[in-house]
Amino acid sequence: MRPCIEESKDWDNTENLYIEGDNLDVLKLLQNSYFNKVKMIYIDPPYNTGNDFIYKDNFFQTTDEYEEAKGTFNENNERLFKNTDTNGRFHSDWCSMIYPRLILAKNLLADDGLIFISIDDSEQENLKKICDEIFGENNFICNFVWKSKLGKVGTGTKIATLHEYIICYAKKINLTKIKMIENKSQGRKENLRQWGVADRKEDRPSMFYPINIEGKEIFPIKEDRTEGRWRVGEDTAKKLLKEGYLELVNKNGKYNIYRIFPDSISYIPFGSLILDNVGTTANGAKILKALNMSSSFSFSKPVDLIKYFINLLIKSSGIIIDFFSGSATTAHAVMQLNAEDGGKRKFIMVQLPEKTDEKSEAFKAGYKNICEIGKERIRRAGEKIKEEAGLNGQDLDIGFRVLKLDDSNMKDVYYSIDEYDQQMLSNLEENIKKDRTDLDLLFGCLLDWGVELDKPYITKDINGHKVHIYNDGDLVACFEKDLDMETIDEIAKLQALRVVFRDSCFIDTPSKINVAERFKMIAPDTEIKVI
Repeated sequence: MRPCIEESKDWDNTENLYIEGDNLDVLKLLQNSYFNKVKMIYIDPPYNTGNDFIYKDNFFQTTDEYEEAKGTFNENNERLFKNTDTNGRFHSDWCSMIYPRLILAKNLLADDGLIFISIDDSEQENLKKICDEIFGENNFICNFVWKSKLGKVGTGTKIATLHEYIICYAKKINLTKIKMIENKSQGRKENLRQWGVADRKEDRPSMFYPINIEGKEIFPIKEDRTEGRWRVGEDTAKKLLKEGYLELVNKNGKYNIYRIFPDSISYIPFGSLILDNVGTTANGAKILKALNMSSSFSFSKPVDLIKYFINLLIKSSGIIIDFFSGSATTAHAVMQLNAEDGGKRKFIMVQLPEKTDEKSEAFKAGYKNICEIGKERIRRAGEKIKEEAGLNGQDLDIGFRVLKLDDSNMKDVYYSIDEYDQQMLSNLEENIKKDRTDLDLLFGCLLDWGVELDKPYITKDINGHKVHIYNDGDLVACFEKDLDMETIDEIAKLQALRVVFRDSCFIDTPSKINVAERFKMIAPDTEIKVI
């Protein structure tokens, strides 16, 4: 993944990521760096209505077959095709698309993490079975039902469909903590006596006993009645009396004992039915228009819906991923909720740069692909949220680092013997592609070594050589040519966890071996890698 600083916002300080590329490949690349680290995943994949473009992940095709199958979005090697309902593998192709992505997504989830997946009736049944297999039936949390349309206007010829589903699974349900609704009740008093046909002393003798309070001995039988009992047992009554929750009341010479119920707080779970108070599909387009953006997303999810799910998490920190980012509603929701509760949540958005329709408002407004819409939405929404938050928004992270999926930084050296010639051998003296920058190489090393991509880094000059120091020494990299031993020693003195050099940093093989020996002396715990 190649950094793109010019399209990023607040590159040096942000902890958010926006990644352009096929989400299957991106999820594979994130495995080392984010394994077991993601607090929540929300995705809104294609619903497979017959009009959606889905990924064609068939790796056993010839080049010609691949070119023919991958559909109209072929400018950047996107694997997309329109899965019409006339396709004999209509459901199978969709399931084959979503299955490997959910396998990889599970690896990224923390042990106490949750995944939420939006879907409709088209594939809800199949998705539930796939999730049961991947996450385990015992980790199923809920199948939320969201009223996604207002009134009686919905899809369907016989019955109007007004809802969608959001399936939720835990990584490990026994470790998952979900926020509860706080239920406050006001204090009250209740007569401790209870009487009636079924409340005679003979029926409940254990509830008939004297209570000594304020020097008086009170029985549950009222003066003019033969039946009666207390509402609680004797041990409970003694405990309430000791704690001051029983009160003697004298009314016209007749005594009653009242139990005092103080103000209390109880907790009840959130419900599986989500009404349109969180917004409907119509709200997504309205939100974009409020940001002065033309929308190609007629059915974009409302921000409040995503906030509803994020808010179920106990902690107000952690990484939230959406690898079907679309118009970046999830990023918007993360920033909005952080502004409201002071949270430190971070987002990773992943989106294929699908071209916008040339006839669409978005294309006419200058957005050539969906990623351009998503990035601009985050920029505008972030500024608006920060402005509305005032002083409380000073520490709000509304930036994002843009990374773009590309092929390897290294030259392709896999050729058959008859393909080699002298010029090719000469070109292979340098193993890194000419168009790759130091930053490309640095972020490639971060992925290889499993380091998170959102950490701060500085560039330091050591004896005239540029040295990159990532996250205070998690990784140090130098890609300069012909390094002298004095510079090598200074780099070793940084005592980094990992150090990366370029092969061309060294004049010859003996110099490379000498470097390893120097590090053994100065920084024996540092791991060294040469690319």
